[in-house]
Amino acid sequence: MKTLCASSLPGLDSQASQMQGRPPQELIDHHADTVSEGVKTRMKIGYMRISKGEQTTALQEDALATTLCEKTFRDVMSGAKDDRPQFLAMLEFARPGDTIVVWRLDRLGRSLRHLIDTVMDLQKREINFLSLTENIDTSTPGGKFTFHLFGALAEMERDMIRQRTQAGLDAARARGRKGGRPQAIDTMDPKKLQRAKELYAKKEMTVPDIMKLTGFKSKDTFYKYVVNTDVH
Repeated sequence: MKTLCASSLPGLDSQASQMQGRPPQELIDHHADTVSEGVKTRMKIGYMRISKGEQTTALQEDALATTLCEKTFRDVMSGAKDDRPQFLAMLEFARPGDTIVVWRLDRLGRSLRHLIDTVMDLQKREINFLSLTENIDTSTPGGKFTFHLFGALAEMERDMIRQRTQAGLDAARARGRKGGRPQAIDTMDPKKLQRAKELYAKKEMTVPDIMKLTGFKSKDTFYKYVVNTDVH
């Protein structure tokens, strides 16, 4: 499919741009100059992402073509990756007044929290966001409200998780149990522990041999509960 921006911006070598994983510096400078001179270019910037197992971006390309994006960035990797080069290049390229366009919400963020944080950061930079499938446009009051609602729901979910965790810990303490990882002594066979102490006291076997015989897997645990018992 023909890249829309390659033919509309002078001096752009699209192949070199893709190989380097970021837009040419002259294109960034050109876009920045138009903003600094007081003329806010409202450029539509497309972003596509496919995982390595997926075959083509044709569906995303067709969707973005309907919005007449002037520049498009594409990553071929999992959305869970933090270092998506084209995603980072897109964020660097975008300027106030621009609109970043995606086919679907999951193309932009690796998680709901990451998606919300990314869009909120774009809004702080006066950059709009448009998701075609969900018809979310943050340049409109409705689109902005939707993302603020998403953010509030995500925050509420985190608070509920913290509250449930704290309630579980409080209930465990009330029953005489402490939260967190159980200590090795709590899962140890008392008979094997006593046997290890007796063998160590006789000084007839090496520590590794006693550990192997009695089931100790860690020297730290052995010395803590067999050798240095007076410390506990």
